Amino acid sequence: MDQRLSLVTLVVADVEAARRFYADGLGWEPAFVGADVAMFRVGEKVLLSLWDATAAAAEIGEVSGAGAAPLTLAHNVASREEVDAVLALARRAGSPRVGEAVEREWGGYSGYFADPDGFRWEVAQNPGPLGDSLLP
Repeated sequence: MDQRLSLVTLVVADVEAARRFYADGLGWEPAFVGADVAMFRVGEKVLLSLWDATAAAAEIGEVSGAGAAPLTLAHNVASREEVDAVLALARRAGSPRVGEAVEREWGGYSGYFADPDGFRWEVAQNPGPLGDSLLP
């Protein structure tokens, strides 16, 4: 098996509300929108899928609740100013929870926001070679 990730799926309560948050609020371009799913290309060969909870349960079984998994998604940027700008954008997009960015003990600067289903996104400036490798 190749060491790669092709798709990240978030099970959401309301696909249209989630789509609006990511597309209209954050400015992302959908790659595909269907009745029960919205997908966004987030890397050269990686998609973020927002899947309706009822449709997901029919295929994968019941999940314990939207956003309940101990999971965070991360969006790395090149500067502290970009971290603050993305958090401000999430706030304007209607994020129900936005944490202010702070200096981290690992040497970076990051803050968090939540999407409408409570999934947490870290926005980080991560100095060093590994952090640099995550930037476009």
